[in-house]
Amino acid sequence: MLEKIFAPEIVKETPQKMSYEEYLALPHEGGLIEWVDGEVIFHMSAKPIHQFIVDYLTLLLKSFSSFFSLGTVISSPVEVRCNPDGNAREPDVLFLSADHLDRIGESRINGAPDLIVEVISDDSVARDLDDKFFEYQECGVPEYWIIDPRPRRERALFYQLGADGRYKTILPQEGIYHSKAIPGFWLRVEWLWEQPDPLLTVMEIAGFAKQAGELRDLKNR
Repeated sequence: MLEKIFAPEIVKETPQKMSYEEYLALPHEGGLIEWVDGEVIFHMSAKPIHQFIVDYLTLLLKSFSSFFSLGTVISSPVEVRCNPDGNAREPDVLFLSADHLDRIGESRINGAPDLIVEVISDDSVARDLDDKFFEYQECGVPEYWIIDPRPRRERALFYQLGADGRYKTILPQEGIYHSKAIPGFWLRVEWLWEQPDPLLTVMEIAGFAKQAGELRDLKNR
């Protein structure tokens, strides 16, 4: 069975029907694998720009949340099951608040993260904008970011769950987005593409803009 699944002609995200137990028995090292509606999907390897965004956001979010003891940040691949009988997803980046760290199980995240970030690839447009949008909304993920770094499409979409259980689009103000899931965290959208020094950027986000500027000037001398 595995020889068939990993055959070269099938490494194009062709879904393979199998049980959740069979999915768990697969070798997960080295690639993104999701179990969706009774099928396993093997995703193509990420392009460098995709991983640059994932790594940069992970560093910013993890440094800020760790400094203020707000929770933990995890990047893919890690399995998330918002519902016990639901799909097994592997978000690019997720945040769990300090109050929800008990959702981290031995093998997966059991329950909805407080924030999920998906970075669009050429093959994931419909999946991130449609399938996962409604799936994360239905299972109660409070905040969802979709980052599209593709050439000539650079954009960031931010959603927060409203009282009616539906995602509301939150527009950045003067290019700045303020997170609700991570209190005090904000992001200049342009940072996603420019990726300035992450440590100095975290200092600025944390309220030490003057000190960060002084260090930036010193660094550039």
